[in-house]
Amino acid sequence: MKNEQLETLIGLVERYSPSGSEREAVEWLVERMKSLGYTEAFVDEAGNAVGVMGGGPRQVVLLGHIDTVPGEIPVRVIPAGLDMAEKTTAHSTSDMLYGRGSVDAKGPLACFTDAVARVGAVEGWQFVVIGAVEEERDSDGARFLVDKYRPDFLIVGEPNRWERVALGYKGSAWADVTVYKTQSHTASGEQTAAEGAVEAWLAVKAYADAFNASRSRVFDKLLPTLHGMQSGQDGFKQWARLNIGCRLPMDIPPDAWYETLEKILTIFDKISIERTGHPLPAWECEKNSSLVRAFLYGIRQMGGTPRFVYKTGTADLNVVAPVWRCPAVVYGPGDSTLDHTPHECISVTEYVQAVQTLVEVLKRLAA
Repeated sequence: MKNEQLETLIGLVERYSPSGSEREAVEWLVERMKSLGYTEAFVDEAGNAVGVMGGGPRQVVLLGHIDTVPGEIPVRVIPAGLDMAEKTTAHSTSDMLYGRGSVDAKGPLACFTDAVARVGAVEGWQFVVIGAVEEERDSDGARFLVDKYRPDFLIVGEPNRWERVALGYKGSAWADVTVYKTQSHTASGEQTAAEGAVEAWLAVKAYADAFNASRSRVFDKLLPTLHGMQSGQDGFKQWARLNIGCRLPMDIPPDAWYETLEKILTIFDKISIERTGHPLPAWECEKNSSLVRAFLYGIRQMGGTPRFVYKTGTADLNVVAPVWRCPAVVYGPGDSTLDHTPHECISVTEYVQAVQTLVEVLKRLAA
C-alpha cells in the first residue's frame, strides 16, 4: 500500500472517522498537507482540516468532507480482476481500494489534496482545501464556513466518477409526525394510533406519487422516505410517531413542503408535526461558467467524455452555495452507488485520473 500516488488516499481511509469521531483523520490530513508543501495547514474552530496553497486575492475553495457513516471496513487493495463488490466489475482492469470513506467522500477529498499539491502556488490565486466534519449528520463543519470565506469558485467533493460533473443536489426536510388516539379496547374496532400513522404515511406517499406523475427527471420529483416508527400508550391514550424525510426539487423549498405536509394530514383530528434537523433547499449550479468550462477541458485532456449529472441526495453544496453565490460544481472519483454500503471501494485507476483531471482544471482556471 506504499504507492506514492495513493499515500493521501490510503492514509485518510485507514483513519476511521465516523461523524463525531473525525479528530485523528483531521490531524493526519493537516500534517499530510504540511508535508506536501501547503502554504499553511491547520484545524479550524469547528474541527475542520484546512490547507491553504498560495496567497493571491482570487480564491478557489475545494470543500470535501472527512467524516463517514458508521461501519468500519478493513482497508485493503484488491488486485485487478479480483474485486469483491459485484457492482465494480466495470473496474476489473483496475486495483480496488476497499475501506469506509474510500468513495464517500475521502476519495474526492484526497483527490483535492493531491491535485492542489501538484499545482502548487499560482500567482494571484489561493487554493483552500477543506475536510469538513459532520457532513453525514447536520453539516456542522460546512455551516461554520459560510461566514469565513467568500470564494470566487467552489468545488465540492462528492463521488460522481472522474469524467462527470454534478450540477445539482436536491433539498431535504425532516419531520416527526405523531398521531394520537384515545385508548380503546382491541375488540372495539376503533383505529389505533399505529394504524393512523400508517394511514398518514400512505397519504404522504399518495400525494408525492400524484405530484411526480408529470415529472420525468428524478431531480424534479418529491422523494419522501419513512425512516422510522415508534408507538406507545399510557393507559389513557396511544401515540405513534413517524420520522419522515423528503428530498425536495428546486421548486419546493422546505417551508413549502412543511405547509404541504400539514395540509395532507389535516384528515387527522389529533396529530402533531415537528420540524427536525436542518432543512435545506435544492441547489442547481450555473452550467455556463468558466469553472464548468475548465472541467470540460480537464476531462477531455485526460481522454474522457464529460457528462453532467443531477443528484437525488443533499450535500454541503446546499449549505454554502446559497450564501457564497459563486460558480460551483461537485466533483470527485468513485461510484456513488457504493456509498454507505459494506462493499465501499474505489478504483485506483479512476482516482489517479481524477487527480490529474483536477490538476488540469485548476491550471486552466488560474491561467
